[in-house]
Amino acid sequence: MNTPAHLIFGAAAFGRPEMRWTLGAALAGGLLPDLSLYLMVGWHLLVVGTPAQVVFDELYFSDSWQTIFAIDNSLILWGALLGVALWRSLPVLLAFAGAGLLHIALDLPLHAGDGRPHLWPLSDWVFDSPFSYWDSLYGAGWIGPLELAVSAFLVVVLWRRVRDWSWRVLFAVLLLAEAGTNNIWRLVF
Repeated sequence: MNTPAHLIFGAAAFGRPEMRWTLGAALAGGLLPDLSLYLMVGWHLLVVGTPAQVVFDELYFSDSWQTIFAIDNSLILWGALLGVALWRSLPVLLAFAGAGLLHIALDLPLHAGDGRPHLWPLSDWVFDSPFSYWDSLYGAGWIGPLELAVSAFLVVVLWRRVRDWSWRVLFAVLLLAEAGTNNIWRLVF
């Protein structure tokens, strides 16, 4: 899924406006599994000047990048974090870990040929899904609009939950970002 959708889904599932900090924690948990990708891609494209084709065709699949992706997309590590949150009754950590796990669970069936080793450190196995959120050869033509529609619905739900306009504006911006990234993939691929 596109990262803005992950943030929206995580906030809707685990953010509780009546429980201080859980919305922010859910947003952070929804972002963290993708953050290393943004940082590494941004560094190479914007600072080093590495061509995009090298970044996405070579570096993305390199052992060093895949090791980082294995760590920040590990169901084992995120599950342990969720276990601690439940054991210690920590609602902010629960929102963070729950959103991170939701991110990974939603990514698992939507990465055809570019999945991540979600069972690290127990295994380097990568599920090669028959579906992709971005590649039209693997269903992105219907997955993308569905993802956008569910994101829009969840933003309406979030707007009804929160009264603070700063949160509402943030969710609207995330929805606009989701619409933009959704359409970018269709134009590029």
